[in-house]
Amino acid sequence: MTSSRTFRTELAGRPLTFEVGKLAGQADASVTVRYGDTVVLGACLMANPRPGTDFMPLLVEYEEKFYAAGKIKGSRFMKREGKPTDIAIITSRLIDRSIRPLFPKGMRDDVQVVTTVLSYDDAHEADIVAMLAASAALAISRIPWNGPIGAVRIGRTKDGAWLVNPTSKEVDQAMLDLVVAGTASDVVMLEAGATEIAEADLLAAIDQGMRMTRELAAFIEAMRKDVGQKKADPHTVEFPSDLEEAVRASAQRELPALLQAGGSKVQLNARVEEWTEHLVTEQGTTADRAAAVRALCQDMHRDLVREWILKERKRVDGRQPNEIRPLSVEVGVLPRTHGSALFQRGETQVLSVTTLGAPDDIMILDTMTEEDTKKHFFHFYNMPGFSVGEIKPNRGAGRRDIGHGMLAERAVAPLLPSRDVFPYTVMVVSEVLSSNGSSSMGSACGTSLALMDAGVPVPRHVAGIAMGLVTDETGQGRAPVLLTDIAGMEDEGCDMDFKVAGTRQGVTALQVDIKIPGLPRPLVEEALMGARTAREQILGVMERALPSPRAELSRYAPRIVSFRINPEKIRDVIGPRGTVINKIIEETGTDITVEDDGQVSITSTDAAGIEKATTWIKNLTREIVAGEEFPAARVTRLMNFGAFVELIPGTDGLVHISEFGQGFVRNIEDVVALGDALDVVVKEVDHLGRINLSLKNRPQGTPTPEQFSADTEQGAFDRPVQPFGRGGSRRPPSLGRGSAPRRSGHR
Repeated sequence: MTSSRTFRTELAGRPLTFEVGKLAGQADASVTVRYGDTVVLGACLMANPRPGTDFMPLLVEYEEKFYAAGKIKGSRFMKREGKPTDIAIITSRLIDRSIRPLFPKGMRDDVQVVTTVLSYDDAHEADIVAMLAASAALAISRIPWNGPIGAVRIGRTKDGAWLVNPTSKEVDQAMLDLVVAGTASDVVMLEAGATEIAEADLLAAIDQGMRMTRELAAFIEAMRKDVGQKKADPHTVEFPSDLEEAVRASAQRELPALLQAGGSKVQLNARVEEWTEHLVTEQGTTADRAAAVRALCQDMHRDLVREWILKERKRVDGRQPNEIRPLSVEVGVLPRTHGSALFQRGETQVLSVTTLGAPDDIMILDTMTEEDTKKHFFHFYNMPGFSVGEIKPNRGAGRRDIGHGMLAERAVAPLLPSRDVFPYTVMVVSEVLSSNGSSSMGSACGTSLALMDAGVPVPRHVAGIAMGLVTDETGQGRAPVLLTDIAGMEDEGCDMDFKVAGTRQGVTALQVDIKIPGLPRPLVEEALMGARTAREQILGVMERALPSPRAELSRYAPRIVSFRINPEKIRDVIGPRGTVINKIIEETGTDITVEDDGQVSITSTDAAGIEKATTWIKNLTREIVAGEEFPAARVTRLMNFGAFVELIPGTDGLVHISEFGQGFVRNIEDVVALGDALDVVVKEVDHLGRINLSLKNRPQGTPTPEQFSADTEQGAFDRPVQPFGRGGSRRPPSLGRGSAPRRSGHR
C-alpha cells in the first residue's frame, strides 16, 4: 500500500480536504478532493507527442457516476453510464478552459486530465471540486504547467447578499451564478449566468471571486512545494532556421497584399492557402519540411494580423478596434414554424427557429442529482461544415455545439415568463448557416428575435457580443488593444474571447476564455464596458426590426388553457388507472397535463376540443354548494326512495320521492322515468358529501320527507351518494406511464 498525505483548508467556512497518494497510483499524479460529502478524484497523465501533431492535444474528462449520489440510471434498458450528459460536457469545458492557458506555449505532449465524481451530497457542487482536483493533480505532477489555479462559485441573492460557493439550492434561487478561475494574480476563466446584473455588480462579484481563488491557488502551491514532482521539459516544435527565414521573407513581401485585397472569408483563405502551397512546393522537399512550412505560414499570418492591430490600430477587414460589422435582421422568415428570425453580423449568419409545445413536452435530464432536471426551455445550436466552407459529415452535436447552445440558452432564459403566465414548453434551434466569428452570440440574438416572433411574452431583447484582445508578445511594451466583435481570423489569432450577453438593463451571460497566462482585472472591466456599448448598438437594430412580442401566436402553434383545481380533486380527473383522463384526451383530441399542485394545462390546435376538455374537467372538480340550480339534469337511477340525477359528469344528487306529486307517491316509476330531464336546486351538501336536491318547480301541497315512514326516510337519507361518479372509488388511482398521461412539473 502507498502512503498518503492529507492537506486541509476551508472554503466559505466549510472544510476542504486534499488527499494525495491514496488512489490511482499509476497516473502521473492524482488528488482526491472532498468538500462536504462531495468527493472528486482528479488524475492526470502525459505521453510523448504523436508524430505530425501541430497542436497541443489536451483531453479533459469530467465523469458523473450515478452511484456517487446513490442512484441507478433511469433508463430501463441501459443502466451503465454511457456518453457524457450535457452537464458533464459543460463541466469538462469549464475545466479545460481554466487549465489550457497555463501550459507552455508550443507544447505538443499528449496530456489527459480525468475528474471522476465518487460521492455527491446534492449540496456542494461537484464542478468546483473537480476544477480544484484537476488543478492540484497538475500542480504536483511532472507535467509542465504554470499553475496552480483556484476556482470558486459566487452567487447573489435577491436582496443583494453575496454567496461564496453557494449550495445547489441556493444556486437555483440566486440572481447570479458566477464561476471564477484564476492564478495567484490574474483571472484565467469566467463563466456566469445572471438576471440582468449591472456591470458594476458583476465586477464586484469577480473581485470577490479573485480574492478566494488567490487563497486557493496559494494553498495548492504550498502543497506542490511539499509533495510535488520535478517538472519535465515540454516537447515543443523547432523549425530549421533557413526555412523560417525563407517563409518570413515571403510573408513580409507577399502576405500584406493578400490580406488587404478584400473579399469574403472564403476568398481570403483561398489566397492565403495558395500562397502557402506555393511555399510548400518551393521549400517542402520532405514531408517534415512541408509540415513545417504550413505551420510557419500560419504563424506568420497570425503575427502580421496582430502587428497591424498593435502598431496601426488596423484590422484586416478595415474596421476600427471598437467597430461592429454590418448588422442585418429579418423576422418571420419561415411560413409554417411558430417563430423564426435570421440574424446576420458580417459573414456570420444564424437562423433561429422557435417551436411551442405542450407542458409535458419538457426535457428531462437524467443526472446524478437527487431529482432529475426538468427543462421547459431549451436551445440547440447546430454548425454544419458548409457554414465554414468545409466538407464534413454531420454526426450529431459535438462538445463545442453543446457548449455554444447552452451559452445562448443561458443568455435568454432569465427573460422567459413563468409557467403560470406562459405554460408552453419552448424549444429554439439555431442553425449557423455561415460563420466568421462569434456565432454563439449571433445565436443569442437570433433566439431573442425568434421568441418574440413566436409571441412568447419576453419583456425585452437580449443581444450578445464577443470582445477580443491583442497583447504585445515582442517585449516592446506596447499597450494591449481590445477588439469589438471579433471575426474568425481574429478569434484564432488574438489572446481572448470575451463573450457578453444581456439587455439594456444588465448582463445575463458571460463566458471568458484566454490564451495568455492571465487576464488583469483592469482589462476585465474595460472589456465589460466595451461590450455594453456594442450590445446597446445591436439591441437598437433588433428593436427596430421587432420592438415587442407578437400579439398573437402563430395559427400553427398549439393553444393552451391553464387553470387550477383543488389538488384533492386530481384523482377525480385521473380516474381509476387513468381511465377518466384518457377518456377526456381521446374524446377531445387534446393533451392534458395535471401538476401535483393542481395546475391543469390543456393543449391542442383545436379550440373546440380545448373548450370541451376544459368544461369536462371543471365539472369534474367543481365544488357544488347549496342554492345552485341545475336545469335539465338527467335521471340516472331510480330507487324506492327517490331519483338520482347527474348534475355534472361523475356527480349525482338525490331528489327525494317526496318532491314529486301533490299527494303520497307509492312508486317512483309512476312520476319519473330514466332519462327524464329535471330542473333541480341543491338543498344541502351534508358532511359526508351527499347532495340532496329539490325540484325547482315543486308542485303545491307536495308532502315533506317527514310524512313518509321512518324506514323509507332512513333508507333515503343514510344511503351515501357517490360524489366521484357512479361506481367510482375514493382510492387514489395508479399513475403508471402505460395507463395515464405524464404529470409534468417540478416536484
